[in-house]
Amino acid sequence: MIALLQIVQLLLNIVWWIIVVQAILSWLIAFNIINTHSDFVRTVWTALGRMTEPLYRPIRRILPDFGALDLSPMIVLLVIYILGQIVIPNIAASYLSAAY
Repeated sequence: MIALLQIVQLLLNIVWWIIVVQAILSWLIAFNIINTHSDFVRTVWTALGRMTEPLYRPIRRILPDFGALDLSPMIVLLVIYILGQIVIPNIAASYLSAAY
C-alpha cells in the first residue's frame, strides 16, 4: 500500500512539473520570446496541451469566464498540493497505524 502511495506521489510531482513547464512556455510564447513557428516548440506546446487539457476542462466548466485570465492551472496545482501534502501522508499514516 505504501508503494502504491509513493507511485501516486511521484505521478502528482510529474503532473505538477508538466503544468509549471506549460505555464512558463505560455509566458514565453505570449511575450514573443519564442514562437510556435519552430517545429520543436509547436510539438512541445501541443503535447503539453494534450496532457493538461483533461485536467483543466472540468475546472473551466465550473469557473466563471475571466476573459484572458485562466485560473484552472492554479486550481489544479492547489489540488495537487493538497493531495500530495495532506491527503496521501494521512492515508499512509492511517495505514501504518492500522498495520501495527
